[in-house]
Amino acid sequence: MVAQDSDPGGERLAGIGGEPEYVVLLHGIARTNRSMAPLADYLTKHGYAAVNIDYPSTRYCMDELVERLHQMMQALNLEKDRTIHFVGYSMGALIVRGLVQKHRPPHLGRVVMLAPPNGGSEVADFLKNNFLFKWIYGPAGQELGTNRDGCRARFGDIDFEFGVVAGDRSLDPLSSAIIAGPSDGKVSIERTQVPGMKDHIVVHATHTFIMRNEKAMAQTLHFLQHGAFYRGDQP
Repeated sequence: MVAQDSDPGGERLAGIGGEPEYVVLLHGIARTNRSMAPLADYLTKHGYAAVNIDYPSTRYCMDELVERLHQMMQALNLEKDRTIHFVGYSMGALIVRGLVQKHRPPHLGRVVMLAPPNGGSEVADFLKNNFLFKWIYGPAGQELGTNRDGCRARFGDIDFEFGVVAGDRSLDPLSSAIIAGPSDGKVSIERTQVPGMKDHIVVHATHTFIMRNEKAMAQTLHFLQHGAFYRGDQP
């Protein structure tokens, strides 16, 4: 669990109380917070107080992960009068939805979802009964399929400001054959979308490395700052 303060040499974003705004980063399933470290450093250099959390993504179901992450955030003693943004990658984006529904911070900012399986993943459907898949990805892995009848009950309606960054590059021929339409190799572009999102953009990146993609990082920053992604000749 890592909390990174803003770079003294970077631009300070004065939030409520005059301190830099928080950005809580949540990695995907079977990953660690090291996968989000470059993005955390990038946001820190641009004036945010990045909180890059490590959590046991393969040991519990998603509902339990939401509660455990809420406890982790409470243990960090984040100041209650400062804006808290979220950036969630893959399953981490779904955990963000659960956190906002059940434990919304008093000063919730904006949310960016990177390659989120909002509509589930056909790859998870295909592999869910595979022994190795079950062993590696645990209970939460069984909840990442496209049969999402409980999705609305678990994550609630979208009533907060968020944008989605999807990838369109796949390096896995098998996954590409399983998934209908353009995808990042794990999640189709179509299934990253969800009603209520404020903006959606596609970058040329794979699911595995989208959080380290320069354009995805720049788009994340832009949405946190402006509530929209940039297009055309915008910086």
